Amino acid sequence: MSRPPALKLAEVLAEIRMSPSAFYRLRARNQAPRMVKLPNGELRCRRIDLDAWWEACERDSERWR
Repeated sequence: MSRPPALKLAEVLAEIRMSPSAFYRLRARNQAPRMVKLPNGELRCRRIDLDAWWEACERDSERWR
């Protein structure tokens, strides 16, 4: 069984429609999706982690309605 590909940071930003600076602010507050830092310094996000983060955002937004 092959591993699902991890998304590059640019792909994550495009999907969630967020600027890099806004994303890094969320990341500094531990509110961004879980990212994996590769040995070369690049960031990757597993699809399952991005989907879980998105669902948590939706749950939180419904709670404040």
